Amino acid sequence: MGIKDRIFPSRVAFYDQIETLAKTVKKGADELVTLTGEFTRLETAARTIKDIEHEGDTIAHTIYEQLNIAIITPLPPGEISRLTSALDDILDYIDGSTRKMQYYGITESDAYLKELARIIQLSVQELVEAVMHIRVMTDPHYVEKRCIEVNRLENIADDVLARALTDLFKGHDCITIVKYKDIYDWLEIATDKCEDVANILSDIAIRHA
Repeated sequence: MGIKDRIFPSRVAFYDQIETLAKTVKKGADELVTLTGEFTRLETAARTIKDIEHEGDTIAHTIYEQLNIAIITPLPPGEISRLTSALDDILDYIDGSTRKMQYYGITESDAYLKELARIIQLSVQELVEAVMHIRVMTDPHYVEKRCIEVNRLENIADDVLARALTDLFKGHDCITIVKYKDIYDWLEIATDKCEDVANILSDIAIRHA
């Protein structure tokens, strides 16, 4: 690879890969919403989400490899690395939550699983919109608005978790409590990871404001 090829394609390649990773996270979030809404195909959905998670890992690995050889990057290398890692983390927690449903033998969804999954989906959609606008930062305020919305959704997820745990501890057996509490926690952490991505994107937008 010549020096010209190392310098100039990197800008396009990084944005392409980051956008692809964000859209892959959205695929995982969409599948999670479908699963919690129907809950009739847990095994199939878990395999699908695992495949999506592997797809995300591959994209992230490609970005890290590009960082190792790139001479010029469109954003600071550390920022690209943090953004990649934070996006990948969302998928990890979506996948982890689904696998816990499998391991614990969960046979039905509930209103809280559905609500948390929907919050994750809405948050990721906002992140995709924000990521699509950092390639050519013509409207940093639009990106910032998307990030503020993700922060708002994360606060809602905190409230949902509090209500879920309050109800859970009212009258369920200990085993059920342990199972559902763990899944609720992981889904809420996924919203925290969405907020992490939003904070990174917000920093990028602020520099261009």
